[in-house]
Amino acid sequence: MNTPSNLGTTAEPLLLDTALPEFRFSRLECSVIAATPDVVYRAARDLDMLSIHSPLFDAVMWARGAPARLRRRPVVTPSSMRVSDLFETGAGTGQEEDRPWVALGERSGRELAFGAVGRVWKPTIEWRRVEPCDFAGFVEPGWAKMAAAFVVHPYGARRSLLTYEARTACTDPDSTTRFGRYWTWVSPGVGVVLRGALRTIEAASEAAERNT
Repeated sequence: MNTPSNLGTTAEPLLLDTALPEFRFSRLECSVIAATPDVVYRAARDLDMLSIHSPLFDAVMWARGAPARLRRRPVVTPSSMRVSDLFETGAGTGQEEDRPWVALGERSGRELAFGAVGRVWKPTIEWRRVEPCDFAGFVEPGWAKMAAAFVVHPYGARRSLLTYEARTACTDPDSTTRFGRYWTWVSPGVGVVLRGALRTIEAASEAAERNT
């Protein structure tokens, strides 16, 4: 019997495995895309989250501004929420302090990982800005650590498998309980948003592939 030459080899850890190796809650969606990995990777990096339109995602974005509306304050809507912004915002500009999500790592052409820390179960989400170098070791009680990543795999001659994974770990038992109740309610919706992102990337990738 022939034995595969790579039997017993250790797979390279994902960036997510470094940023958040232990987690209690997760969601993973994937899509096979008729485009080469480099094209898919560029489309994932250029993804504007505000371009994803579904009833759920639109409702979530509206709900984010509900507290300000109740106080008759103007709702500040960003012009875009591009994944690339997390990786390209220059230090010292001041803009990065306004965003809770931070870049956790990038392997060009293969992986993009990003994360945030917050109390998302509250009516108005409380964010805790944590710098990328401190994310993995952050253990302050009372918070949920959320990490997500796009990973692109070759799949045949001119196709790619794109995965979008979201993980959450909480920093103490009480937060785990609170987030668990919240997750029971939002998990199906998270799947809708993840699949919407994959569809948007798929459309952009296949259009770009046709034009090459």
